[in-house]
Amino acid sequence: MRVADFLRLLGLSAIWGASFLFLRLIAPVLGALPTAFFRTLLASLGLIGILLLMRQRFDFQGKIFSLVFLGAITSGLPFFMYGFAAKILPAGYSAILNATTPLMGVVIGALFFSEHLTASKAAGVLVGLGGVALLTQAGPVAINTSVLLAIGACLISTACYGLGGFLARRWITDKGGLDSKLVAFGSQAGASLILLPVVGVDWMLQPSISWGGPLTWIYMAILALICTALAYILYFRLLADIGPIRSSTVTFLIPVFGVLWGAVFLDEQLSWAHISGGMVIGLAVWLVLRPAK
Repeated sequence: MRVADFLRLLGLSAIWGASFLFLRLIAPVLGALPTAFFRTLLASLGLIGILLLMRQRFDFQGKIFSLVFLGAITSGLPFFMYGFAAKILPAGYSAILNATTPLMGVVIGALFFSEHLTASKAAGVLVGLGGVALLTQAGPVAINTSVLLAIGACLISTACYGLGGFLARRWITDKGGLDSKLVAFGSQAGASLILLPVVGVDWMLQPSISWGGPLTWIYMAILALICTALAYILYFRLLADIGPIRSSTVTFLIPVFGVLWGAVFLDEQLSWAHISGGMVIGLAVWLVLRPAK
């Protein structure tokens, strides 16, 4: 891996680790669905500004519908799921569970994309499941139905990310590729378009929705413009350069930053469950991603 690719991975992990901090601050105020919608909407607007400043041609090469569906899978549904989880779980928990993305990628790749399932990868999936169980059973958060649903929501998100990596390669990269900024914009705009009618129905059913205060929207702007718009430019560039499995190595460092930001800015309690569960999931990711002999 080139030094530039490694630096992108490091920066992306710090940014995405911070996203769990901001979700924890926003979702309990606005709700999971509005948080997901405004995150994708503001990210789309920010990306339009970037594209216009860089005088990027809006030439999607016939891939616009693929980008809309890709956005629904890699942004719309995962953002909603993580927003739901953020109302219940500490930021560090969600960040650690996010590390199961490569494990989901291995399972999905073997089942649907003819990816070779080695003994090391299979062992990594099993070890990863053990790490999730250790985190949930030994952590400072008491296990109840709400917590289990939140954990399930995080795992649905990582399954979406695992699937999205392969779909991006099949729909975008293998068909001549597309500038990463256009992929990021198309996916975020597509996600916001798909979320719009769902949010509209939600507002009709719950007209007393909270809009928060100015600080909430400052957090939302950071989440949308930096943790989403900028992050997805980096992510899709990495997907094109080093592929979906190697790109998912970002999950090694996201838990570190996620737990760190949560402890520093939210005073979240640290425990041996964070360390032991995170290390076991880290071992699982290493088993999945280590080079074949």
